[in-house]
Amino acid sequence: MKRSLLLVILIPLLFSVAFTGCEKQREEKITQKKDEKVEISRVEELPSFADLVEKLKPSVVNISITSVARERGVFTFPSPFGEQDPFGEFFERFFGQAPQREFKQHGLGSGFIISEDGYVVTNNHVVDNAEDIEVILEGGEKYKAKIVGRDPKTDLALLKIEPQGKLPAVKFGDSDKLRIGDWVMAIGNPFGLGHTVTAGIVSAEGRVLGLGAYDDFIQTDAPINPGNSGGPLFNLNGEVVGVNAAIFAGGQGIGFAIPINITKNIVDQLKEKGKVVRGWLGVLIQQITPEIAEGMNLKGLKGALVSDVTPGGPAEKAGIKRGDIIVEFNGHKIEKIAQLTGIVADTPPDTQVQLRVMREGNEKDITVKLGELPEKIAGEYEERVKEKLGLTVQELNPQIAERFDLKEESGVVITDVAPGSVASEVGFQPGDVILEINGRAIKNIDDYKSVVDMIENGKSALFLVKRGENTIYIGTKIG
Repeated sequence: MKRSLLLVILIPLLFSVAFTGCEKQREEKITQKKDEKVEISRVEELPSFADLVEKLKPSVVNISITSVARERGVFTFPSPFGEQDPFGEFFERFFGQAPQREFKQHGLGSGFIISEDGYVVTNNHVVDNAEDIEVILEGGEKYKAKIVGRDPKTDLALLKIEPQGKLPAVKFGDSDKLRIGDWVMAIGNPFGLGHTVTAGIVSAEGRVLGLGAYDDFIQTDAPINPGNSGGPLFNLNGEVVGVNAAIFAGGQGIGFAIPINITKNIVDQLKEKGKVVRGWLGVLIQQITPEIAEGMNLKGLKGALVSDVTPGGPAEKAGIKRGDIIVEFNGHKIEKIAQLTGIVADTPPDTQVQLRVMREGNEKDITVKLGELPEKIAGEYEERVKEKLGLTVQELNPQIAERFDLKEESGVVITDVAPGSVASEVGFQPGDVILEINGRAIKNIDDYKSVVDMIENGKSALFLVKRGENTIYIGTKIG
């Protein structure tokens, strides 16, 4: 009886202890899960840039420029007929050519301090044609600046001011370590009244906008505000990884920056020599299109196709021929022509380099001693093509599309027609998008150059162009 009574008392007690232990264990698990959720939530929080901004903004400066613009004309107001005024010649014949009028223009941009003694980096287009340059620091101090050197090909410029004391300089990062998805921050000082800050992620790398021969932009969704050109693009370590240079004119919050690894090399040369010295291979190259690959019986589209070899240049001396496909440069794989253009330019002249080329289906290694890129050589081919037609063309990019109100996203657009040229007589207009020449599709600037270059002087060419909503044919003689 006593034993039964004891069991009746103990059994519920044991169940109670066991249940309490389970509850405690379950509560610990819930607490642990809650802690885990809190920890996960903490990891996923967006970063604050406030501390970085406070630390870095003294290194970002405003650049104010004054330039003198000159114009000649009979009227003191713009002609309603534009530049091609049909009455301009009439007035000049009877009244003589009116004297040039000069007026001052003001521009603003941003830059950043790279040394305590006052060297400042900005975009070339910010200071281009400037007669007076003023650098304004965060505290409002103003200094006259001189141009140490400019490099229009990469849109970079180096300025120098003489500060009263040491200045806060930025630290350079490594743009080659940037990954798509990394956080970046753009700081500018567009008006000299205070800084603007935008943040975003790296959206793409190696972007080619058709703005120059050495395009290699970092694309970011950190918008570049008007006047922020020339300002720095920072990583989360507070290091400069790019120079903000361009915006996407479509207004969708996309910016482009020049990688800092390119900038460092350019700035060092500008500081030392006042100019940039580039390696020179002496070839004209173009991207391999599907049509070219089919015509040449190629298996892929990678590599840079040699379409012309400069007589007496380094490539010709080494035995490179038209039709060769350059697939490697000193062991670096070449998939796009921009890669080859950039790596050749960054290699010092007189350097022996090893090229691997595809020739008639076989690989061949060729050793080339690079020369120095002559200052005028880069524009000679474009001038030769321009002389044939009287047309200036550019590959379509967001800025040009906005300028001419174009809806096309790619192609080649006419930006200027030389007065009195054959092109002007047959009716070409700035803003025309070239779709075809003699039945061959024109998708990029390389297509245009190669087709026009093959047309002999005195021969006719048939252009298919898009003008507004219409597509029209224009026939013209070359040369």
